[in-house]
Amino acid sequence: MGMVRRLAGMACVVWLGSAAIAAPAPPGTGTAAAPWWQHALVYEIYPRSFGDSNGDGVGDLNGITAHLDDLQKLGVDTLWIAPMYPSPQADFGYDIADYEAIDPQYGNMVDFDRLQAEAKKRHLHVVLDMVMNHTSDKHAWFLASAASRDNPKADWYVWNDGIDAAGATLSAVQKRNVHDGKAPPNNWESVFGGSAWQWVPARKQFYYHRFYVQQPDLNWRNPAVEKAMFGAIRFWLDRGVDGFRLDAISTLFEDPRLRNDPIRSGTNAQGEPNLQSLYSDKLPEVHGVMRRLRAMVDAYPGQRVLIGETYEPDIAQLDAWYGTKDAPELHLPMNLQLGFGWQASFDARWFRTRLQESQQVHGQPLLVVDNHDNPRSIDRFGDGQHDVARAKVVAAALLTSRAVALTYYGAPIGMTTATPTRVEDVRDPVGITGWPKDKGRDGERTPMQWTAGPQAGFSTNPHTWLPVNPNHVTINVADESARPDSLLSWHRQLIALRRDNPALRDGAMRFLDTDNPDVLVYRRDGDRPVLVMLNFSGKAQPLAKGLMPGKVRTLAGSDACLPATATLEGARLPAYAAWVVTPD
Repeated sequence: MGMVRRLAGMACVVWLGSAAIAAPAPPGTGTAAAPWWQHALVYEIYPRSFGDSNGDGVGDLNGITAHLDDLQKLGVDTLWIAPMYPSPQADFGYDIADYEAIDPQYGNMVDFDRLQAEAKKRHLHVVLDMVMNHTSDKHAWFLASAASRDNPKADWYVWNDGIDAAGATLSAVQKRNVHDGKAPPNNWESVFGGSAWQWVPARKQFYYHRFYVQQPDLNWRNPAVEKAMFGAIRFWLDRGVDGFRLDAISTLFEDPRLRNDPIRSGTNAQGEPNLQSLYSDKLPEVHGVMRRLRAMVDAYPGQRVLIGETYEPDIAQLDAWYGTKDAPELHLPMNLQLGFGWQASFDARWFRTRLQESQQVHGQPLLVVDNHDNPRSIDRFGDGQHDVARAKVVAAALLTSRAVALTYYGAPIGMTTATPTRVEDVRDPVGITGWPKDKGRDGERTPMQWTAGPQAGFSTNPHTWLPVNPNHVTINVADESARPDSLLSWHRQLIALRRDNPALRDGAMRFLDTDNPDVLVYRRDGDRPVLVMLNFSGKAQPLAKGLMPGKVRTLAGSDACLPATATLEGARLPAYAAWVVTPD
């Protein structure tokens, strides 16, 4: 049915029927020149929160399989599944106890094989999370290593005798961790708070854990560790998975001299000094591992892909993760600067600068604005009043740029962050140790909102592992699928354009009107170029002259007035509007 919207005192009546959103076609399979992942739209699934098939309140693999048709309708072509391996769940799967099995609460290998087979029927690629930096302290490797100093796996983790506490100059964190007169060998801190060293009486040594105490770091200076980890990766490659997202990949190595990290100003969420991870992160040896891993993965058929979690402060350091033509590393390092840079804001200048930088890498860019570790982008870029309109602008920037795009379950419908209000409700270890300064990551991991019904259609169990966000009665897939003006419908429209339009698939990205503080404009080149115009301000903005002379045809417009506009000359871009056009 038609829809009337009012803007700046003028009523605009525009037909927005379902025909405006094309049904997805099977994605291309890729060629030697353009592998399938070069144009991918990656959709991250947090398995605990996507779909619960057995009513225990926790998502599972069969729950993912049950919703593959929904993902196909959205138009995604690649699923990244967060860890579903056996785990004590201290860090909800990122503490792996067995790399070659499925956690029983998520199902079994038969369920995984079925998921993968059903995904391939729908032309969906499956990428798994792989945690190479650390294991669970319940992994058989660590249990053996911690038992003594002379067992076959004694050197598979980072162990140290510590230093004599008496008379030594110690940090406050070290002082709180003295055992048998020994203090940790340096001032390194765990990301989750406290010393990064844990004493084990059986060995009378400390082991290093950059993350949770239940996540001991592997010793990548031991060749046996690399051989074993590469073997685990081969296990899944042999089962046909299409690739891996590599978690915390920059942290594989530590300074062999274990020098103190420099102290920065301020304190962290646990009240401890902020440290610069100079000697405990991004050591050059990691690039050798990436080159060897890339060579192994490239030897498999089917254009397997390596995606890296690469939080880098600038584009030059991100670019290093691609390697070189003769020594390639990651296929797709994540550009997390656009969405998660420390000054990231809903600002045309911020997005322009970050997108310009994204085009400078020596490989295909990969852009990310949502993931399982950060509050949802609709909250970070919203203002509490125009959140959906702003989210449409952000989605347009993500989905029309020259880059692989990565989204997160719930983002296409505008799921919001539901941060716990009481410390006793927190499940995430970051929130448990960091409360109240850091309330953890539970808020961005709540169950997927499929319907307005009980438990949002996620589960039949009223006691879900995290509470369902009460706003599921208005923010859910079922309701938004029926509304042509919804955020979900907007995503479907952009994704279809991204897939089918040659300029949006392969065209160079050229930035226009680059001094404009309010409007971001860029053109994707091609036989029929595409112009993207994004208004980051709360007022209608005039468009620069000459952006695309002559008549234009609207491919996507987030405001109902835009499709009726036949020329850019004299046109104004409505507040918080996204407009995608091509020559008519």
